[in-house]
Amino acid sequence: MDWDAYPNFQAEEFLCKHCGKDGVRPELVSMLQEIRTRLGKPMSISSGYRCTEHPVEANKDKPGEHNDGMAADIICQGGKALDVIHHALDLGVRRIGVHQKGGIMSGRFIHIGIGDLLEARYQKAIWTY
Repeated sequence: MDWDAYPNFQAEEFLCKHCGKDGVRPELVSMLQEIRTRLGKPMSISSGYRCTEHPVEANKDKPGEHNDGMAADIICQGGKALDVIHHALDLGVRRIGVHQKGGIMSGRFIHIGIGDLLEARYQKAIWTY
């Protein structure tokens, strides 16, 4: 992947935190770059690609969008979280997870997934954690 096309992100942000592998899809990073450009503020990725052995994926019945490289969690809260969701919806994102409990450093994030745009097995959805 040509990371020069995504000036606000680095490959390391999307690596599996369990094994260090890269599996993020360019379509996702392109979508996130467009959200970031529209937002006009930095965005930090707390989780990108996750291998099947990653503890979160291993606890699922079957691996999900992160394992397919089609999702990322963006650390944000309050108005910034709402702006991220607004821009994502405007760009056609239809898989959004919202985790806004606790402090910003204890896990507030917005899950942005594009699985429904790339694979029929993923459906449009919004959920909370």
